[in-house]
Amino acid sequence: MSKPVAVVVGVGPGIGAAVGKAMAARGYAVALLSRSGGFTDTLSTTIPGSRAYRCDVTDHASIEAAFRSIATDLGPVDALLYNAGSGKFTGIDDTSLEDLEHAWRINTWGLMACAKECLPHMKARGGAIVVTGATASLRGGLRTTAFAQAKAAQRSLAQSMAKQLGPLGVHVALVIVDGVVDLPRTRAMMPDKPAEFFLAPDDIAKSVVHVVEQPRSAWTFELDLRPHIEKW
Repeated sequence: MSKPVAVVVGVGPGIGAAVGKAMAARGYAVALLSRSGGFTDTLSTTIPGSRAYRCDVTDHASIEAAFRSIATDLGPVDALLYNAGSGKFTGIDDTSLEDLEHAWRINTWGLMACAKECLPHMKARGGAIVVTGATASLRGGLRTTAFAQAKAAQRSLAQSMAKQLGPLGVHVALVIVDGVVDLPRTRAMMPDKPAEFFLAPDDIAKSVVHVVEQPRSAWTFELDLRPHIEKW
């Protein structure tokens, strides 16, 4: 029997890599998607049953090509983990219209485009779509002019998808990451912060896997994750 297939979109050294490893450990064949490769090429050699694919989530042709390759190499997608996210952190005076649109395309447009590639199989057989969200999806800030609107739109899209697709057996969920993810660059930026200040990518991944595997009688739509000392 072939393995179920998980696609992780937006794989870097933090959440994306951790989710890819965690899904592979649960018996999935894992597709690791990133725009430039390099890191994912190396990562795929360390995760049994995984493959790296190039994918620009702002380009429909790139998305279609990536998912065609995945279908040929691994099979139809059972779990989509959408971790792609980006935005310029500036106020309105320093945020261009292009910045606003680019953040929306990565966070929201790309989610919908990737989901559409998976839905024919998921509607027939069931599946899960789990989106990495952010606190900015719930409120704007002084320097989140582009980012907050994109994450808010992403949250609304995920909610609409969840309401429509849930009765068809497709579990759509949003994991809101509230805090600073533990990465070498974030540690370097905040050298005075204790280890417990940061969110560990492996711990985030455990929660994502839990959501993917939840029984249908008790599905989560929105899950907040934050360190125990985070103020909120």
